[in-house]
Amino acid sequence: MQKAEERGLDLVEVAPAAAPPVCRLMDYGKFRYDANRKEREARKARKSKPTNELREVRLKTRIGEHDRSAKTRLVKRLLDEGSKVKVSVMFRGREMDHPEIGMGLLRMVASDLIDDAMLERPPGFEGRFLTMILAPNLVKPTKSEPEIKPELKKELEGAEA
Repeated sequence: MQKAEERGLDLVEVAPAAAPPVCRLMDYGKFRYDANRKEREARKARKSKPTNELREVRLKTRIGEHDRSAKTRLVKRLLDEGSKVKVSVMFRGREMDHPEIGMGLLRMVASDLIDDAMLERPPGFEGRFLTMILAPNLVKPTKSEPEIKPELKKELEGAEA
């Protein structure tokens, strides 16, 4: 205790069950701070989202063009994160009499995301929702120059000269 007071540290009992009990000279406040920080970082690392999560984006039948494109961008962002996305169109009241409106809406979303997603489950009704599931496209199409056959290449070069 006297040595701890001389150095301005705390005497901490580390293993009370040992014979004789083990004690250590340390700054206990700093020790607790470091322990809390390590625990917080470990908790943060554990919380990371699984990438194969199913997320849902809901649309209504009377959605505007700009709002639809905003929702499509949201779906694209979720797909880029690696999540599967369930795109749902909600029908209310007499809107159920016109499922073709919802089908057209889902077709437009799917056609906008043709390069980024693949259709995992085609559109189908689940109660009053028309839903489809999109999965991230694992093989991204590369934009390279189209290959020209050697015969055509000679003809093109001859035409330029």
